[in-house]
Amino acid sequence: MKRVFLAAAASAAALSPLAASAEYPEQPVEFVVPFPPGDLEDVLTRMIAEEFQDTYGVPAAVVNKPGGGGGPFPAAAEVAQADPDGYTVGSFVIDVPLVGPELGIPPLKPNPFEAVGIFLTYPFVIAASGDAPYDDMEGLAAHAQDNDVALGHFGTFLIPTQVTMALAEKMGFGFESEAAFDALDCNTLASGDVDVINTTLQLIRPCLDELTILASIGEERTSLTPDTPTVGDIEPELDLALWNGLFVHEDTPQDVRDKIAAVAQEVVNSEAARDLAQETGALIYWQPADDAAARMEKDAETLGTVTGLLED
Repeated sequence: MKRVFLAAAASAAALSPLAASAEYPEQPVEFVVPFPPGDLEDVLTRMIAEEFQDTYGVPAAVVNKPGGGGGPFPAAAEVAQADPDGYTVGSFVIDVPLVGPELGIPPLKPNPFEAVGIFLTYPFVIAASGDAPYDDMEGLAAHAQDNDVALGHFGTFLIPTQVTMALAEKMGFGFESEAAFDALDCNTLASGDVDVINTTLQLIRPCLDELTILASIGEERTSLTPDTPTVGDIEPELDLALWNGLFVHEDTPQDVRDKIAAVAQEVVNSEAARDLAQETGALIYWQPADDAAARMEKDAETLGTVTGLLED
């Protein structure tokens, strides 16, 4: 009789959802941002983490892991090696899934990630000091014929850097030197370390009136610099946007992805997100997984054009 009872109890336990697998989430969740605090991906991911915590009742926090000259890739490699259970979520720029697999970093090749969704297009710009002897890309191209120009960027292999260099190639000039920075803000240009930077408007907003914005990198002109052309306006075949999305390992269960997506979508549709977009010139939206995958496929083709120009 005792054996029958134990067998029945074991069968009931096996049928219990809690016994089969605990319902996600039941422990703290980390949202990994591979850049320093303060930029738009950090601000929005913090909003998502806070909402996630409020919704599901578990601790959720942003962990900033800047990679210096390695850009977002060291942090992305860490996320790739974490358990595919949804407790480590990457908040990644376009470079991670498109460029990462080409760099020879073992955890990133082949691409181990799939998008939960894309939520941000940065107001990314090419900027110079206000007293620079040029005020547009044509002027920079002419100046560079007889003068050395130094470019500051977040990493040589990152897409905004590649687009900037490809645009220079199309316009018949090159940068004499270039260097990677963890942050590209007002101090970077004021220090004279470089002549031109490609960065986000969020990082240079405090001194925006003192700078010259030469071009923006994105699918449309930013609301804060409406008279400044995009790179795509100047050279349509280089039309790429720097976007950011939430990514998980490809083996992460679908129900886990759905719970993350539900919170993120609620945040980007909130009044706070709309206010942030108006204030910063960013595009904030929710592009679900399937649409994000199609977008990445198209972006990969454009990136091939950019890479081809730099290899010629």
